[in-house]
Amino acid sequence: MPITRVLQNNKEWAQKMKQEKPDYFSNLAHQQAPEYLWIGCSDSRVPANQILGLAPGEVFVQRNIGNLATHKDLNCMTCLEYAVTVLKVKHVIICGHYNCGAVRGALTMSGKTPGLTNLWISDIKETRNKHAEALGKLEGDAQMNRLTELNAIRQVFNVCSSPVVQSAWDQGQTLSVHGLAYGVGDGLLKELTQPITGYSSLAKAAEASDFPSDSEAVWEDRDLQKNITDSFKANMFFEQRQAKAQTNGKH
Repeated sequence: MPITRVLQNNKEWAQKMKQEKPDYFSNLAHQQAPEYLWIGCSDSRVPANQILGLAPGEVFVQRNIGNLATHKDLNCMTCLEYAVTVLKVKHVIICGHYNCGAVRGALTMSGKTPGLTNLWISDIKETRNKHAEALGKLEGDAQMNRLTELNAIRQVFNVCSSPVVQSAWDQGQTLSVHGLAYGVGDGLLKELTQPITGYSSLAKAAEASDFPSDSEAVWEDRDLQKNITDSFKANMFFEQRQAKAQTNGKH
């Protein structure tokens, strides 16, 4: 579709909105008071507003490949800070989605593959490695779906352990963090974690999710050497598994 068609679509849409609601754009231009921050994947099949049934101005959106929310991602952390401290959102939603290309890449892409994508999904690979035993018992869509959920849960704990969220809780700000997974095939959201509203519910969510989080603010007694060793072994397991699959595919 050429850009001229896209621009024409925009004109037709704007005219339609003005006819239905004459003050729609004037109202939208003078206010932004969303109650939700959505941290989701860049996948074109996962539009936040439509999925949540919310209009423009009702949800603040941060999207990236694999719906990651690592503390080193200044883009995501800046968005989170603005949403929590300035917009005063009441809910932060971290939403993964099934049939995610980033998750598939974490399960199939060799560590030797060059390019930024492989570097970007290293956080998902780390989650994969931590759950290698359980994931190794699954195959195909079941394996990918489970890693999708584990990745979203990991990002929930990243958000909860971020300075901006913990500061908001310390100040008594009403703020809930939610982990969801979206089904591209049926359009439905699955709740992965109960709403996390503070430190006590964060601890309960960690126990319920069976997810060994890295959050130094909550868990400080991890055996670093064992973690590195286990991660290395798990990485080798998936590398060898993929190499074997590629070899079998050639015959």
